[in-house]
Amino acid sequence: MDEILNIDFEKLQSDILELLANKKYSAIRNIFLEMNPADIAEIMNELPLSNLPVLYRLLPKELAADTFVEMDSDVQTHLISSFSDTELHDILDEIYLDDTVDIIEEMPANVVKRILANSDADTRAMINKILQYPEDSAGSIMTVEYVSLRKNMTVDEAINRIRRTGIDKETIYTCYVTDYHRTLLGVVTAKDLLLSESDKLIEDIMETNVISVHTHTDKEDVAQMFSRYDFMVIPVVDDEDRLVGIVTVDDAIDVIEEEATEDIEKMAAINPSDKPYLQASVWETFLHRIPWLLLLMISAIFTSIIITGFEDALSSTIILSACMPMLMDTGGNCGGQASVTIIRALSLGDVVFKDIFKIIWKELRVGVLCGIVLAVVNFIKMMIQYPDAGFSVKIVVSLSLFLAIVVAKLIGCVLPLLADKIGFDPAVMSSPFITTIVDALSLLIYFALAVVIMHIPVT
Repeated sequence: MDEILNIDFEKLQSDILELLANKKYSAIRNIFLEMNPADIAEIMNELPLSNLPVLYRLLPKELAADTFVEMDSDVQTHLISSFSDTELHDILDEIYLDDTVDIIEEMPANVVKRILANSDADTRAMINKILQYPEDSAGSIMTVEYVSLRKNMTVDEAINRIRRTGIDKETIYTCYVTDYHRTLLGVVTAKDLLLSESDKLIEDIMETNVISVHTHTDKEDVAQMFSRYDFMVIPVVDDEDRLVGIVTVDDAIDVIEEEATEDIEKMAAINPSDKPYLQASVWETFLHRIPWLLLLMISAIFTSIIITGFEDALSSTIILSACMPMLMDTGGNCGGQASVTIIRALSLGDVVFKDIFKIIWKELRVGVLCGIVLAVVNFIKMMIQYPDAGFSVKIVVSLSLFLAIVVAKLIGCVLPLLADKIGFDPAVMSSPFITTIVDALSLLIYFALAVVIMHIPVT
């Protein structure tokens, strides 16, 4: 295991290309046989496309299918174009249905057409059924390859059924008990079967309190259930409580990774992309970033208007101008802290909108404590840095800092909750967006205090 974890992929890629140039195919095959499919896919993703068909054909059928699933979509597309219909059919026979659906969703139309043409009628029907479910639903990530048992089977009959049908199933550890209408009745594990008497009936050992999800349940909610209940698989049922598929933990991990990536991109003011960074073109990257940059730039006009309105205050006391970046940065950071915390809590289900007053009360107290500490430290810093500045200037800056922090904490916690309530992704209300709002409010507080305390006229 240590050797696998410490693979030098660059050296291995170089060695494979050298062996390929010398036509030492058996040596390459032996190297691949000792590797995990995900590691083989990582190596092939980085090799020249022209070499891939030869290398891929060196893999045994089952290893080839497992490796194909792990490859980047552009590499898969290239390989499919090089496959004969027989080769493509063999690969599709070895791939689980949910993986086939995932591949189809990433392929251009001409490749999808060829994949479907080389699938049998039953597989095509199941693929089309899964593709009809909403993109973010449990139905879109489920597989129909599960083991079903009958309650009147004996343990021995159930084990024999698993032996006959299990080879093509996504998992055989968890088996579901259904009637002839596919109504979900219970669940039994391989452990239950192995530890029970061979003549015992399934209905006597099955668990009837089965936690399931609906085909239209949000896939992010499904992924959270794996974490909450420590499941390896979750059954998916339709409106009539009929078992239509299962979601496995590997699919849940993919969903969690996708959602986390999407949230991070939104929190950085980037429209989410479905491509890895290096696969996205410069133009695509530009299009994902520019809308938010334009919006944030335009929204900064309000900040400019506020500053322009208090030109007299700035011209009469230079220190007020010098302290503006510190005030705005600190307020933005405080708002960002609160927003990120609440966005994460919302995504994990730790808080809901009805908790808004508890959250406001908590963030208010946190804001007061942070504000007091930072305001006091700032006052001391100004005493050292600007010893000739008037006492009123130091009070204005420190008091503005305190109020800006409290306001920023409240805005940072409330906006994600409101966004979630009205159906928007809370991640949209992230640091860049909140920082813009907090900057404007911080300046309003700053100059308002300057006018009141220092008696500076407003232009």
